[in-house]
Formats: sequence, structure tokens, C-alpha cells
Amino acid sequence: MNAKALAVQANTLLERCGVMLQPVILLIFRVHWGWAFYVTGKGKLLSHSDIVEFFTNLGIPFPGFNAWFVGGLECFGGLLLLIGLCSRPIAFVLAINMLVAYLSVPYDRAKLLTIFQDADPFLNADPFFFLLTAVLVFAFGPGLFSLDALVAKTLRRPKKELHFN
Repeated sequence: MNAKALAVQANTLLERCGVMLQPVILLIFRVHWGWAFYVTGKGKLLSHSDIVEFFTNLGIPFPGFNAWFVGGLECFGGLLLLIGLCSRPIAFVLAINMLVAYLSVPYDRAKLLTIFQDADPFLNADPFFFLLTAVLVFAFGPGLFSLDALVAKTLRRPKKELHFN
């Protein structure tokens, strides 16, 4: 076997391994960070007045409404992400929420705006893994081990025809 054929076979093997890992990696991200979204959202809902005060200090409009909205989005969106239901729409909204989180807090805004000069502060900011998970799920879907996959599989089954004699 020549070197080119060996390289092609090695690449094919690596591709297959990567494809086999996709559902597991997506599951790990979804479960861990879905739960983390749930916990932070629940905390915002239970500490509503503190969040309203924080949002007021940041100059966020309608801080009372936005505290309920963000808390509910993170709490219930996190649970949907965790189980993999309505994953892409909820991941899209959670990603926007995390971008707003970066932009709303002055020291996190600076980290976002200087990402190409020094990525480390951006990568170490609190919203980073929440944003990363939301973007991963939005881009690649929830993976094989999700309710979305189960629903899609169920909808693809051919319907049995009813015959009346």
C-alpha cells in the first residue's frame, strides 16, 4: 500500500471516529450546560429583586420585565436544552441572550470587543461556555441522544394505511 492510500485510509478512520463522537460530545455539552442554564435561571427567578437592581445599575431597559424574561429563558430554556427538545430555536435565543450578557456588563463588553487582540479574557468570561454551548447546539443540532431526534425518527416512520373491507 502506498503512502497516499494509507493517508486516505487514516483520514477516513479519523472521520468515522469523529462522527461517532459527535452525539456523545453534544450530549455532554447539552446536559452539563443545560443544567447550568437551569440553575442560573432559577437563581435569577428566586432572587428577582437583586437581578432587577443589577439590571437597573447596568442601564438595561425595563429591568423588572427583563429579569423575569432572562431568568425564565435560562431556567426553562436550559431544561429544554438538557433534554434536547426544540433545541435549535432555544439555542438561538440563548446565544442571543449570552451575547447581550457580554454586551451589557462593561468589563465583559471589553472582553468581547477585544477578542481578536487578546482572546483569553473573552474565553475566561462567565458567559463563554454558555454561549459556546448554545452556538454548538444551534449549528450542529442536539445530536442523536435527544428528544428532537426521537421526534424526528417518529415523524419519519411510514404511516400504516387503514384498509376497510
